[in-house]
Amino acid sequence: MSRIHPTAIVDAQAELADDVQVGPYTVIGPHVRIGSGSSIGPHCVIEGHTSIGSDNRIWQFCSIGAAPQDKKYAGEPTRLSIGDRNTIREFCTFNCGTVQDSGCTRVGDDNWIMAYVHLAHDVQLGSQCILANNATLAGHVQVGDWVIVGGLTGVHQFVKIGAHAMAGFQTALSQDVPPFMMVDGNPAKAHGFNVEGLRRRGFGPERIAQIKQMHRLLYRNGLTFEEAKAQIGGLRGQVEGGDVDVELMSGFLSASTRGIVR
Repeated sequence: MSRIHPTAIVDAQAELADDVQVGPYTVIGPHVRIGSGSSIGPHCVIEGHTSIGSDNRIWQFCSIGAAPQDKKYAGEPTRLSIGDRNTIREFCTFNCGTVQDSGCTRVGDDNWIMAYVHLAHDVQLGSQCILANNATLAGHVQVGDWVIVGGLTGVHQFVKIGAHAMAGFQTALSQDVPPFMMVDGNPAKAHGFNVEGLRRRGFGPERIAQIKQMHRLLYRNGLTFEEAKAQIGGLRGQVEGGDVDVELMSGFLSASTRGIVR
């Protein structure tokens, strides 16, 4: 049977795997599903149409699956989907999506999410990300895999952060952050690329050198945005395994709607 503390309130319609742990005074609503190996700390509220995968650890005092903080929301049955093996620390708030977007806020796998992090409606968070204390993601924000968001950072609605990027402490992000880049400040500015993170993830010297070249084209060579995009596309076929990185960057730049941090 599920290991549920006697003071917890779990709706009879909720679906919990047999080994899920639920701490004291936690409340779990009727449309919640929680996978095997997950644990929910004390004094949490998990509500809405929320799906939580396997082996997640949600610490005390979290609010998961609440209605979006959107004045247009009219009670539609939108969703929150959380993947596997995520660590979600104290006082985090994750909201469901809205019908103005995909209708679902999504969290991938293996994320390390520190205390007081807010994920607003329709946020799309990838996998293997680190969100430090008090990082705040507004509605419709998209975050790629392996991203690091520094503490007390605020991310404006509809901003996109590319895979392997990093935003430093107290960054104010109102424009998109291309993959691999490092930004910080208010307003945010680019300060190189995430070379140490790439090394830790097994990127070889030639791939890293090509990513450095993409950084130069975007930020150091005095090119217009369109000129930089064209020259980045021209890097295809030059480095073994590097076309994946070029495609990632080219696709991101083509999809950017808010302009990039410069």
